[in-house]
Amino acid sequence: MTLSVSNAATDKISPLLPLTTEQAQLVERVFTFTTTHVTGNGPAIFTIYGDAGTGKSVVLAHLFAAIQTAARTDATSPLADTENYFLVNHPEILKVYREIAGQQPHLFKKDFQRPTTLINQINQGKKHADVLVIDEAHLLLSQADHYNNFYGDNQLTALMATAKVIILVFDETQVLRLKSFWTEHRLEHLLAPFAHETTRLTHQFRMQANDALISWINDFTHQQLRPLPASAGQHYDLRTFTDAEQMRQAIVQRNQAVGLSRIVSTSGYPSTLDGGKHYITEGKFHLPWDQYNYTSTPWAELPQTIDEVGSIYTCQGFDLNYVGVILGPPVKLDDHHRLIIDLNQYTDVEAFKRRTDLTDPHELTLIKQQLVLNSINVLMKRGVQGLYIYAHDPRLRDYLANA
Repeated sequence: MTLSVSNAATDKISPLLPLTTEQAQLVERVFTFTTTHVTGNGPAIFTIYGDAGTGKSVVLAHLFAAIQTAARTDATSPLADTENYFLVNHPEILKVYREIAGQQPHLFKKDFQRPTTLINQINQGKKHADVLVIDEAHLLLSQADHYNNFYGDNQLTALMATAKVIILVFDETQVLRLKSFWTEHRLEHLLAPFAHETTRLTHQFRMQANDALISWINDFTHQQLRPLPASAGQHYDLRTFTDAEQMRQAIVQRNQAVGLSRIVSTSGYPSTLDGGKHYITEGKFHLPWDQYNYTSTPWAELPQTIDEVGSIYTCQGFDLNYVGVILGPPVKLDDHHRLIIDLNQYTDVEAFKRRTDLTDPHELTLIKQQLVLNSINVLMKRGVQGLYIYAHDPRLRDYLANA
């Protein structure tokens, strides 16, 4: 069997990609939902739930292409002449969608926006929105964030005030920061008064690993420590390392062979948004964190980033062929060999910005710990063909090596 290898992020979510029967049926179902409700007062909301790698983005890409084609070419469609936008609150993923738009006849780069940009333009009377498609809706801000020029209370609420139809994908295990804190319960409570439908995707498309490894990652990121599966599947390369530099060299080799292979890490190492370089050092391993990417090319596709360490802010939502994950100082085993998260060693200050609606100290601690575990879930599920793991904590490192 010959496995396909991709070196472009656009190859993973292009509307030209073939869909499975189930995915095609879902696109048709949501398209019908859209045309049914776009002439109403709104908002009507369709929510697609699914873990990382379950094909949410490719479904949205096909759906939005169909919506815009109808809006711009079919005078008999309820969508004719509607103003529609695709939103994603992640600058690196936005670059991918805009690159795709440049290759499609009925998609324009301006169709793809950050939520804050569109919300502010709507508030200024410069734009309105009929249909909104929102990728990675778990990244929507759920409180004001002046750093990102959002002054409302909740981005989804602000968008619901203007749109007639909203289609969003959501995964609470990819919620990473308090300022975008969501749970399925919170989302469902917000949407309850409105016309809405939901579906849940479960099939894993990204990782060529077996269900045993997927289950192990899900358990690990809920602090349930089990031995690693004896095999991750015939076509998946799972390795643990006791030396971070050896893992780096292995990732470099895979990058030379198949491309799109990178080292990534959890927080817990020096990191400040001051424009300078900050390094992760583990023995002979010494590489800087990812730098802010001012180009239109996604971080992982830049050749020089093989000499950087990616973070959740550059990798979330992306496929890598091979990923090397560093579990930083906050992730460790205690004296009883239980997996714990030491929040005192977490260095991502952006993740834990204060919220006035979370006042119970115990609840807040549990939420923060789960956000860190969510970041591990995001990083471990990046690799299509392989996952390599190194842990800073000696106990955890030994456990993984002998598990």
